[in-house]
Amino acid sequence: MELQEKVAVPIFTDVDKDVFVRDIYPEVRLNPLFVSVNATKSTRTSLLQLTWSLCVRGRVTAALLLRPAVLRAVRLGPCLEKWTVEYLGQKGGDKEVKIHVSTVPQMDFLHKNFAYKTLPFNEFVKRASERKHSDFFLCEDESYYLRSLGEDVRREPADLSKQFPDLAEDFNIPQFFAADQFFSSVFRISSCGLQLWTHYDVMDNLLAQVTGMKRVVLYSPQDALHLYLSGDKSEVLDIDSPDLKRFPEFVKAKRYECVLEPGDLLFIPALWFHNTLALQFGVGVNVFWRHLPADSYDKKDPYGNKDPVAASRALQALERALHTLDELPADYRDFYGRRMIQRIQKRTYSDSLTRTATREDPDGTLPSSQLTKPG
Repeated sequence: MELQEKVAVPIFTDVDKDVFVRDIYPEVRLNPLFVSVNATKSTRTSLLQLTWSLCVRGRVTAALLLRPAVLRAVRLGPCLEKWTVEYLGQKGGDKEVKIHVSTVPQMDFLHKNFAYKTLPFNEFVKRASERKHSDFFLCEDESYYLRSLGEDVRREPADLSKQFPDLAEDFNIPQFFAADQFFSSVFRISSCGLQLWTHYDVMDNLLAQVTGMKRVVLYSPQDALHLYLSGDKSEVLDIDSPDLKRFPEFVKAKRYECVLEPGDLLFIPALWFHNTLALQFGVGVNVFWRHLPADSYDKKDPYGNKDPVAASRALQALERALHTLDELPADYRDFYGRRMIQRIQKRTYSDSLTRTATREDPDGTLPSSQLTKPG
């Protein structure tokens, strides 16, 4: 997308917990990890509740805008050497998995241009690694995608150690957050060329690229008004050649981009929109954790993408307010709608979000230590 401003996602090397907290995920996130990973659960919970309460009252700005970051040379374990197609099939066995299958590589969740199918895991991995299929559901060059699910798909988040315990032994979850913050570890496997729709999640997460290469394009939460949202997803399916007659504002969104190589981690802050394109057959693990108080999240959300409880209530209240405005003539609706927008902007927009949570010099440059040139 040539008309959009492009920014390369910064790359950090040799990242450990200290570097992660200092340069990528600093104290301003109000993260209990900053107190101490060794602190008791009650201490961390109390800190979160206190700081969150102050934020809600407007006493503290809750979140400087975190930025995505590529982390290299993090020890992910023997998965980097072991996870061949043959090994995955052997260890995963004939466990049945629910997968997405599409005749086109660009999957569209809003219009459901794919079918849900079930295959034994070893057969799925074999097919996903192929360009042409002798056995298929829809066509010989169909695309496959697995997003692992919990045992009770409606209630339990995915957990690699439960769904694929033998493979979980090969993967080290980076200890960048406290153990009681862990929410899910999601197995993601996709055919070469598969592109997933642009969406956001409400939890901070790390995407570990174990095998294959993947392009990831991200957009800031502050560009939400340019992304033509339908729920948590963007209606702009083709981000590389968008229909600018339908989506003229899309050009105003700043595009952050990176290519993940085997062994890379991508830190995706909560609310950042992301779109992935598998440049090769690839296997990854996506780890999510809770950084807000536990009761902020929807307890019936096993995916980590439902809006926080307070946000859902606010959006419902807004819908009721808009229905109330429908009782007025059009010119009054226009006038009071503009007043509502002004009040929302005044109460919720924060100038501090224009700063980054990666420590910047006054001129906006990124820290030189641990940082290599993007790309």
